[in-house]
Amino acid sequence: MKKVTLLSLFSGREKEGDGNRIGSAFPPKRLDAQKVQQILTAAETMVYKWDADTSAYAGITSLWYESRAEARKYLGCVSDLQSAMRFLSATDPSSPHLVKAQNLMVLAMKRLQKEFYQILAANRCHLDPESLSGRSSTSTSEFDEDNDSEDEIRKVGKSIVDVESASSLAMADLRSIAESMIAFGYGKECVKVYKILRKSIVDEGIYRLGIERMSSAQIQKMDWDVLEMKIRVWIHAVKVAVRTLFSGERFLCDHVFSASHSIGETCFADITGEAARLLFAFPESVAKGKYSPEKIFRILDLYDAIAELWPEIESTFSYEASGFVRAQAMSALIKLGDAIRSMMADFEAAILKDSSKAPVPGSGLHPMTRYVMNFLSVLADYRQIIADITADCPVKNPLPNAISECLNSEPIATRFAWLVLSLLCKIDGRSELYGDVSFSYLFLANNLHYIIQKVQSSELRVVLGDSWVTMHAEKLRQYSANYERTAWKKVTTALAEIPADANRDSVRQAFRRFNLAFEEAYRAQTAAVVVDSSLREELKSSIAQKIVPAYRSFYGRFRAFMRREVDGEPAVKFSPEDIENCLSGLFYGSGTGSAPPSVHLRASSR
Repeated sequence: MKKVTLLSLFSGREKEGDGNRIGSAFPPKRLDAQKVQQILTAAETMVYKWDADTSAYAGITSLWYESRAEARKYLGCVSDLQSAMRFLSATDPSSPHLVKAQNLMVLAMKRLQKEFYQILAANRCHLDPESLSGRSSTSTSEFDEDNDSEDEIRKVGKSIVDVESASSLAMADLRSIAESMIAFGYGKECVKVYKILRKSIVDEGIYRLGIERMSSAQIQKMDWDVLEMKIRVWIHAVKVAVRTLFSGERFLCDHVFSASHSIGETCFADITGEAARLLFAFPESVAKGKYSPEKIFRILDLYDAIAELWPEIESTFSYEASGFVRAQAMSALIKLGDAIRSMMADFEAAILKDSSKAPVPGSGLHPMTRYVMNFLSVLADYRQIIADITADCPVKNPLPNAISECLNSEPIATRFAWLVLSLLCKIDGRSELYGDVSFSYLFLANNLHYIIQKVQSSELRVVLGDSWVTMHAEKLRQYSANYERTAWKKVTTALAEIPADANRDSVRQAFRRFNLAFEEAYRAQTAAVVVDSSLREELKSSIAQKIVPAYRSFYGRFRAFMRREVDGEPAVKFSPEDIENCLSGLFYGSGTGSAPPSVHLRASSR
């Protein structure tokens, strides 16, 4: 019965290894009874020397710390012991030497397990994921020689070398122990120690990055300001976790368990799985919420963070045992994409469904124009992501040929152009709310100018292209010209050409006709607003050029006829300078429909 137990135990341990063996000085086929006895004697001496139960010194020190040469001898003795056990099980299964060898092996594995734990615990700072993930890329060349003296650079370089040397030694020791324990059939004991210590490091790292365990319901009930803050924390955390925490752990796990890929794969999945699930559960839960369109940018940031890290996620979690992490990250990406498409559809619907009927005072900027263009100018910064997300969702309504032909070749150009066109159509409809057609044209000019300005000052210009800007700039010029024509035409035509020998009455009628037309136009246009200063000055300058020179000429030719008032009514109310001053005060929306200041007393006394 004893023989069966020993054989089954030994056989089971043999199967646990994957065929990699520590080199033995005595291969089984070259052994004989004398050599087996020598092996057992040497192994007994070495094992009991470092057995904490029989040696007080062994209980307070580490074999690997005390002497790495002694540690290598210890592994050699254990390897020879395994060879002897295999020889005895094949030649004399009932030999008491086999029982002795098995007992020594149990003690040796217990010691190796302790050494494995001590190395892991003592080198926690040298085996932190940050050091491991970046150790191959760190060099003294990263430091600025202009700011650091050669001595400082040398010191920093030495520090880096020391840290890397310590971590390399610890990793080599861990690997040698892991190889031995796996080869001798004690892989489970080795992995158990490794997972306990390393999982605590990963879990602590995730906690320190600010990742909390929250239910989907908790996340969706959060105030937006709180959720937005957590999104920002998560975006930072996921980059550190993937590029440092998980990557460093994968590097260490692959190195330590290089003797068995299957063990390393399972070990890495068990160590990082819970933390990775917790990490990627957050964006999945966020994606399930219902948000207003302006919240889309934080959702895009979440999507962008995962999409940017996806190659590293695939690489780090490439093991089959870690497939659930890849699946969860991809699920989060897909759900975030669905949420973004839904929010964009809501945004477009909000434009099309806008039903505001009140005209904007002074034909100024419509709130919807400001909202839509601010939204689109920021959205354009995410154009590559939007293009990827909406690649399978083409714009349903075709654009007019004139717009389609002037667009850039950007994949997302049609979608953005359609949104801007939807806005322009709404603005065109709102322009009809004004009773004065000149105010309609000024309203169109104000809003189109703002749209063009937003396109030119953002990534929208890259999306829509210069041809789109040129086409709409021409339309803006038409709106401005139409405004000037409808608002000031009576003024510009009031001074009809009269012959040089015109009499006093015809000149008086011409002045009065101009006065009446100017006062009427000025009274109406004092309520007008031009939001942009450059457009405001451009319009004032254009209007002044059409009115002031003609009036100045007329005023200079016929002012002498009008030195006196007739029937108490002045014929000349304004000097050319007065006209200029009145025009310069337009488009601030400060007027209340009052007439321009009359200066006829000064003018008629000249």
